[in-house]
Amino acid sequence: NIMRKTSIDELPQFINVLMGDMSVVGPRPHMLKHTEEYSKLINKYMVRHLVKPGITGWSQVTGYRGETKELKDMEGRIRGDIWYIEHWSFWLDLYIIYKTVANAVHGEKNAY
Repeated sequence: NIMRKTSIDELPQFINVLMGDMSVVGPRPHMLKHTEEYSKLINKYMVRHLVKPGITGWSQVTGYRGETKELKDMEGRIRGDIWYIEHWSFWLDLYIIYKTVANAVHGEKNAY
């Protein structure tokens, strides 16, 4: 439980960053099952695949972290992912990293 609350379990993903398969910041990857399902239900869902997935992202620091129990939750996450892609900057990435660390230190209610 402590590992999920503090996101320590995400650390192995940095290996994927070092290999070039992921970025530190970007849309969080979804399971293939979710991609197949939500691409049929949510307009522009696949736009998020135009960039490398990230360990953390705009959607995660703006309240769309964790399990998506309803379609509206996933729609909000996708809106956030697309907003991030359209507004990307180095400074935005630094802000997202800062917010991710702050959320990990203070705890995040949507963490598993």
